[in-house]
Amino acid sequence: MTLRVGTRASSLSRRQTDWVLQLLRQRDPRLQFRVVPVRTAGDRFSRPIPELGGAGWFTRELERALLEGVVDMVVHSLKDLPTETPSGLVLAAIPPREDARDALVGRWPSLDALPHGSRVGTSSPRRKAQLLAYRRDLEVVPLRGNVDTRLRKVDAGEVEAAVLAVAGLVRGGWQERIRQYLDPEVMLPAPAQGALAVQVRESDGPLAELVRQIHHPPTHAAVRAERAFLRALGGGCTLPVGALATVEGDRLCLRVRLLSEDGSRQVSAYREGRPDDPDRLGGEAAEEVRPFLSLVGGRPWVGSPPGL
Repeated sequence: MTLRVGTRASSLSRRQTDWVLQLLRQRDPRLQFRVVPVRTAGDRFSRPIPELGGAGWFTRELERALLEGVVDMVVHSLKDLPTETPSGLVLAAIPPREDARDALVGRWPSLDALPHGSRVGTSSPRRKAQLLAYRRDLEVVPLRGNVDTRLRKVDAGEVEAAVLAVAGLVRGGWQERIRQYLDPEVMLPAPAQGALAVQVRESDGPLAELVRQIHHPPTHAAVRAERAFLRALGGGCTLPVGALATVEGDRLCLRVRLLSEDGSRQVSAYREGRPDDPDRLGGEAAEEVRPFLSLVGGRPWVGSPPGL
């Protein structure tokens, strides 16, 4: 039997999906797959997603295809996946995480080396706020498109530099473009950045068992804490939020950061606990920063992608 695998149509999504399928073939070389590209609402709109509001812009059509039986499984970038899973679907596996950090690309070797007033491209409120918190003189401008599109805009001189996820650059074969790996103390990643997730129908137990062979418990504990923080904070926000958890021995360590849009105000929290208790860790971190939501201008996401 050939399993139909849904994924976004971008080249990076296809490469990420191929990597997951390679992991599965290593467990069972007899497996056959057919990749089914699905164009999502987030792929159709040219405006930055944070301006549109709502959640599920890069995942809703994929989940619908899975529920309707068009595909048998779906590979997601976990940071794009809403914290609430639709009824009838389950996350069967979260494979080992790639480097969760962000990276600087462009002509200059570091953020510190950028000339005064340099234009830095990103459409992420989280990255923009942290860039401005680190260097108030930078001009942060919107930069939309797939990774290769954004790299071409850097090469064309539309911006002096751009900030992109290390995971996307590595998986897409662009790691030589990285000029600086940004320390989380400067640029805390988005919750679940660098992690992938394989989603199947809840009723498809045998397939879930098959996919579970590539599940990575330490990655699962880390991203679950990060997503629990985001969920407890309101399921998603229009303001900049960063979170990064790591498993260190028998401890799960979680750092979170909440900022105003201009980076002038921020609050951080740190929690440490057992790897088997990530939800509590994320919830406690959210409770610590929640009183500061109004201070930084936080408001919950409203609405969903149109037509979904």
